[in-house]
Amino acid sequence: MSHNSFGHLFRVTTWGESHGPAIGCVVDGVPPRIALSEADIQPFLDRRRPGQSRFTTQRREPDTIKILSGVFEGMTTGTPIALTIENVDQRSKDYANIADQFRPGHADIAYLWKYGIRDPRGGGRSSARETAMRVAAGAIARKILGDGVTIRGALVQMGPHPIDRARFDWAEVERNDFFCPDPVAAAHWADELDKVRRDGSSLGAVVEIEAVGAPPGLGAPVYAKLDADLAGAMMGINAVKGVEIGDGFAAASLRGEQNADEMRMNQDGTVRFLANHAGGVLGGISTGQPIVVRFAVKPTSSILTEVASVDAVGAEIMVQTKGRHDPCVGIRAVPVGEAMMACVLADHLLRHRAQCGDPAPSGRLPVTPNCSPERPAP
Repeated sequence: MSHNSFGHLFRVTTWGESHGPAIGCVVDGVPPRIALSEADIQPFLDRRRPGQSRFTTQRREPDTIKILSGVFEGMTTGTPIALTIENVDQRSKDYANIADQFRPGHADIAYLWKYGIRDPRGGGRSSARETAMRVAAGAIARKILGDGVTIRGALVQMGPHPIDRARFDWAEVERNDFFCPDPVAAAHWADELDKVRRDGSSLGAVVEIEAVGAPPGLGAPVYAKLDADLAGAMMGINAVKGVEIGDGFAAASLRGEQNADEMRMNQDGTVRFLANHAGGVLGGISTGQPIVVRFAVKPTSSILTEVASVDAVGAEIMVQTKGRHDPCVGIRAVPVGEAMMACVLADHLLRHRAQCGDPAPSGRLPVTPNCSPERPAP
């Protein structure tokens, strides 16, 4: 199977299956002499780890990361960094009754049509279990980006219930089980998800990821657009069915003067944007504003409610998926989305340095006879 790698200069290759002995990845292109240890990676994995509340799968995986190569005496060496996590709580027997059945909404039938063979245990390679390694790679990407770049994510909608933006509080994200920035919405979601789970069903969600402090100049105007790579990275997360940058689809309902991110000059010579409808990316290149991405996660396909399907011999059947599954997979997608944002930005930062050198100081114009950064603001 090909297509297990993403990125260019910062390149990640993952391996392993949901119910295999371990999962892992190789991260290539990391510059040398960056301080790195398991302790730098583990906290991010802990945020994604299953079994931490009644609202996620009860599979108990410690997700303990091990660095196998690419680090010497606490510093990266510039060689490939190999990481691994042991799977310790597989229950393959949960999938025995569906080994010859195709679960609607899952990759089962498409996987079989492509490869002629599939691993039914937890979805095998197509399982969201693989995303643990993306989170590990994202922790390394953050080290490349440095402390000046803050990447954070939140669940901003569960099912048909969005948050109230007037109550948006990033500090609230770490205080509840949903990565929700609105405490009132979080309380409502808890009641709603309990009911949906009792009904044997599931809910979808919308996740918002923001990167603050990313320098201007990342990306390219044609085939390496930063927003295109971000969209591809987020669409590559399991169960994601839609991505938008900035205002996204809402921009289609605006007039041109409403959508324009107008600009003025600050006294210190930096450019001040009056809005951020573009989500921090113009013409495929970062502007230094916060980079904002949202993605829609479909309802978990593994549900106790019976749904119509077919089996391997073509018989029409009803399928009920038992086992330990997230009633809203969007919850644990938040740290995965953060990781993919970090990986894309780190890759583009290294590519920018290779072509143009270090990025320009954030928000400052080049000094030219016709456009001096010392010119006072109007």
